Amino acid sequence: MAVTPISLTGRALRLLSGREHSRAELERKLAPYEEEPGALAKVLDSLAAKDFINEGRVVESVLYRRSAKLGTQRIKQELQAKGLEPEAVAEAVARLRTSELERAREVWRKKFGTQPADAAERGKQMRFLASRGFGGDTIHRVVSGGDED
Repeated sequence: MAVTPISLTGRALRLLSGREHSRAELERKLAPYEEEPGALAKVLDSLAAKDFINEGRVVESVLYRRSAKLGTQRIKQELQAKGLEPEAVAEAVARLRTSELERAREVWRKKFGTQPADAAERGKQMRFLASRGFGGDTIHRVVSGGDED
């Protein structure tokens, strides 16, 4: 029994069944399987016309999955890496900035829960929040315990 190769459309749908992908992500992942020039673009155009590829849903998916654990900067980098339109990324970042302090407090509370006892502990907590992509002002406010809402 001969094994039939999976079509580009089949591969794209398999990727899309797992999570939302941007067009740029699909192009990057499927390019090695393109046998004739232009075939991949036609497949992606067809999927976009049927609304299988939707940048708005990609943005919402990333925000939903990542905003509880990551800061605005890390999420912005992730959205940019997906090849999304700069306007869509800027709009998402603006929305995230409004909740950054609350999100940072929650991440900090789950990890540490108590104010740092000394400078070493303070540095550790600040580095942790920075590695998650939170901004400097936000980190300072959370770790210092000031401005509790």
